[in-house]
Amino acid sequence: MCMPAPCQSNARGLLYLLPPRKPPHWSARALPLTDLESMASFELRDLFTVAQFIKARCQHGLKAETAKADKNYIFYEVEIRDARTKGKLCFLDKVEPSATVADMKSLIHKSYPRWYPSRQALMLHPEGKALRDDEILVDLPVGTTATIFFQDRGPQLGWAMVFLVECIGPLLIYLLFYYRLPYIYGWEYKFTPSPHKVVRLACVCHCFHYTKKLLETIFLHHFSQGTMSLQNITKNCLYYCGLTAWQAYYINHPLYTPPSYGLLQVICAFAGFLVCEIGSFSTHLVLNRLKCSKSRPTEIPYPTRNPFTWLFFFVSCPNYTYEVGACVSFAVMTQCLPAALASFLGFVQMVLWARVKHRAYIHEFPNYPELRTAIIPLVL
Repeated sequence: MCMPAPCQSNARGLLYLLPPRKPPHWSARALPLTDLESMASFELRDLFTVAQFIKARCQHGLKAETAKADKNYIFYEVEIRDARTKGKLCFLDKVEPSATVADMKSLIHKSYPRWYPSRQALMLHPEGKALRDDEILVDLPVGTTATIFFQDRGPQLGWAMVFLVECIGPLLIYLLFYYRLPYIYGWEYKFTPSPHKVVRLACVCHCFHYTKKLLETIFLHHFSQGTMSLQNITKNCLYYCGLTAWQAYYINHPLYTPPSYGLLQVICAFAGFLVCEIGSFSTHLVLNRLKCSKSRPTEIPYPTRNPFTWLFFFVSCPNYTYEVGACVSFAVMTQCLPAALASFLGFVQMVLWARVKHRAYIHEFPNYPELRTAIIPLVL
């Protein structure tokens, strides 16, 4: 009579049949080798084997859940259109929600190599404001199928190159007038030196000022990844070079007359010029040591033991204050009307820049000193 095979549960809680016990008169030789191997493969009595089996099943389950999550991942479809003609340029498929505007510019650059990222301007509206490179796609007011407009900004140059070009031009142009090249004042005055010492001193001050700015641009200043179009660079160069030529023409003219108060006026103005130049350099040293994130300071600038940095107690942009002071000192030293007008125009421009930076400091740092103004202590 055959007895039913005993049952036993495994680690998963399932019942399985154990192979029947051998009668005493059975011989192992009577069983085929395949039956012995199958019996050994199905016996999970060893705890280590059971643990490995459970671990394998768990790992398989985790992988299945990950694959399921990836299957439901949402991508964006972005259509790029020309802001001027409204025509379709390209279609960006499967764009990740965490992609930035800079990432989309890189994808456009792959389709149109002539439009490198700094040359592109992406907007939500054809006449809207250009999006910043750090803006994220999922944060924009668009759906999963978005339309973004493209504008070609033209050839671009980095800020470091912009500063270098704007400094080299005035430096060379002033020297052309100082050495009185032909066709400027007439052949009878070509390459003739001026008899007035203040003219030579003015040339030294002008060259020192722009040489200092060149060295600071190369070794001190922190520049962002932003750029300026070649068209705007041309306008800026014409502005700075034109003002320099206007001043240099009258200061180095053969009929130039010295200042009304003579040597005293020249010495006092020259002293003020040196103080402002040293103060500007000291301020740039302080700004250079600040911790920055993409050229933007992450901490409030404070004065040091250097007395020339104590202007930080009263203004947010002492470098602009010193810059205006140097221009005014140069105008007083030469007593030249074009130099005075150039100082006034520079002052207006630097007031605008200083007020923007002052508001940015207040917005960025809640504990920003309340005593500070933008550029003129306690006034502006």
